Amino acid sequence: MLRTRREGLAVRVRGRSIAVGGVAAVALLAVMMLTLTTGEFELSVDEVLLSVLGQGDGAADFIVNTLRLPRLLTAVLVGAALAASGAILQSLTRNPLGSPDIIGFTNGASTGALLVIIVVGGSMVEVSLGALAGAVTAALLIYLLAFTRGAQGLRFVLMGIGINALAVALNSYLITRANLHDALTAQSWLVGSVNSRGWEHVTAAALALAVLLPLALYHARPLAMMELGEDSAKALGVNVPRSRAALILASVLLAAVATAAAGPITFVALAAPQLARTLTRSPAPGLVTSALVGALLLAAGDYAVQQLFPASQLPVGTATGCIGGLYLIWLLASEWRGKGRYT
Repeated sequence: MLRTRREGLAVRVRGRSIAVGGVAAVALLAVMMLTLTTGEFELSVDEVLLSVLGQGDGAADFIVNTLRLPRLLTAVLVGAALAASGAILQSLTRNPLGSPDIIGFTNGASTGALLVIIVVGGSMVEVSLGALAGAVTAALLIYLLAFTRGAQGLRFVLMGIGINALAVALNSYLITRANLHDALTAQSWLVGSVNSRGWEHVTAAALALAVLLPLALYHARPLAMMELGEDSAKALGVNVPRSRAALILASVLLAAVATAAAGPITFVALAAPQLARTLTRSPAPGLVTSALVGALLLAAGDYAVQQLFPASQLPVGTATGCIGGLYLIWLLASEWRGKGRYT
């Protein structure tokens, strides 16, 4: 009887997750169509579809395929990558603050990118490689410091916050030591934006997501078991060190690729997995649902700033930072009152 109840609960949870994912996907498609049809030059749905299929006229084709679609797809892919990265870390640490922009992965990537921009003066490809190297270095430091005597989720978060603070300080130092041109370039990159993104950003982010998300999904079942605790996961046959290392690597690379494509966009990785868990009422990580919610949040955020600030082209990182700060205050207040999911 107990087994039947558990199977029924699993079916209900899975059904709700599928429903939430479906609604998020439909909402994402709606936001994408709004983004492609509205703006200074409004287009019809038919004009957009013909342009996407390569059959549009010259003006519509330029507006859709050169100006709007690369920016939109970059936002979608970056949002999905950040949310998946956050979902993995929050599950591994069993802490809602286990997010790449809180524990140092994102700012570590920023440090690597700034070193290339300011010290080397490299190209966009070299900046992306620098961001990847910075994120991996930050993650390696956190991992070595946090897991020297067994797995401790809280220790991982605290070490990550410390590394994050060091990375922020180093980033500020690099900007103060740069010449005016490099400092302006670095500061504009640090805001986090999908403005003026091209197909090269879309291609890189899509390829990375196509490789890393299946890797994370492959380890999703061990990840759900590790939420029960390391000892329980080992008793269920999970190779905890190997699965944890693979998942952290996937999370780091997802955050690094997203940062390389759009700069350090904050709080999407923090909020999207929590929102997905709340909507699905599921204890499982829900990587696909989290990715869809993250893509929706960033695409909708970028659409909102385009409509509210059409002349200034406000970077979406500014909007997510403002909204995310309020969300973080609420999250911390909930945790202190003992209402958090991971307490």
